[in-house]
Amino acid sequence: MESLQSELKKHSLVIYPPPPARYSLTEWHLKNRYRERCCLDQQKLANSIIAEADRLKDELREKTDLNKKESDQKIEERKREIEFNTDEIKRQRKDVCIEIESLKTHMQRIQDCQNAIGRNALEICRKCIILREGRIGIDMCYDDVERELKRELEVIEGTQKMLQRALEQANEQVRRLKSTKYFMDRDLEDKERVFKIDCHNSTLRETSLNLSIYHGLSPLNRGVVFRNITLEEWEEFTKNNIEKAAKEINSARHLCSYTEILIKQAVDDLRNQCHAVNEAFKMRIDEIKDAKRKMEVQHCEIVKQVNEITKTLTGLEKSLKEKEGYMALAHTRLGNRVQRPGMELCKDFVEISLSNEVAEIRRDCAALQHMLAETQASLRYLLKTQIQLEEDLNVKTNSLKIDEVDCMALRQNLDYHAF
Repeated sequence: MESLQSELKKHSLVIYPPPPARYSLTEWHLKNRYRERCCLDQQKLANSIIAEADRLKDELREKTDLNKKESDQKIEERKREIEFNTDEIKRQRKDVCIEIESLKTHMQRIQDCQNAIGRNALEICRKCIILREGRIGIDMCYDDVERELKRELEVIEGTQKMLQRALEQANEQVRRLKSTKYFMDRDLEDKERVFKIDCHNSTLRETSLNLSIYHGLSPLNRGVVFRNITLEEWEEFTKNNIEKAAKEINSARHLCSYTEILIKQAVDDLRNQCHAVNEAFKMRIDEIKDAKRKMEVQHCEIVKQVNEITKTLTGLEKSLKEKEGYMALAHTRLGNRVQRPGMELCKDFVEISLSNEVAEIRRDCAALQHMLAETQASLRYLLKTQIQLEEDLNVKTNSLKIDEVDCMALRQNLDYHAF
């Protein structure tokens, strides 16, 4: 092509374009009518589109307004539901707090009861048992007082264990109530936050200035992304929280009632056993006093008897000494009569009488010696009995001091009340 143009330039030739096409008059009229029809059709189509657009705008505006009103209504309904559930949770939360405080009060009462029993009753009971180990002699016996004291010790220790179990149960119930309160607080925080969001949404209008259009790719509804929580699940969650709180409140109230009964029963058992121990002490003290009184009477009699037998012994010894004088007189007379001369040394009535006198005196002295020995033996036995009585009186005095003075003085400090 370039070579052809260069050849033409060499020969000074000019190329003219081909002539335009030629149309007929009929074609010209047809073309004008076609354009006119196209214009009319386009105008008609535009009018229909304008009408349809106006209708669609009105329809969509009405639909949008209805949707907005429905959304506003749903927001208000949702706010009322949240308010209702919030009020229910707050009411249950208040009851939970009341029960926590009530349980803490009962726990304090249990601890006071335990401390009082441990510091007062248990110490006094053990001291009484230890003090009674100071009894001596025959009084160191397993009597009703010791039996009741050991039973009281068992009652006190059993009561402490029972109170400790109740304290542990109350502590566990407080922990469960606090856990319930924690989840209710979390639920309340979430609901208050949602309520503020919905209140803010209810104040928004389409003409508000702080509106924005989201252009992100992820959905605005987080439930679609993470997990689509249904309304039934939401209601069930709140219902479960309220029911769990009601269940824990009911358990706490039952535990408080049980604690009241337990403390009252424990105090009654301790009072009854304390009364039984005191009665056993009183009976034992009366028995010891009665035995001591009888021993004192016997001791007085023995002392009198010792004095009398001592006098008797002195009389016997004096009588023996007198008999020695008579014996010496009779022997002297017999000795003097032995010196009689010749036929005068005969066994006359005087000889017979003196011999009989000597024999009688010997028999009397033997009888007196025998009686003296018996009297001395009786005196020894009486003195031994007197010493034994005095020892027994010391034993009884020691037992009375332990039971009446030491133990009963301690037991006057026992104080059982309802705590």
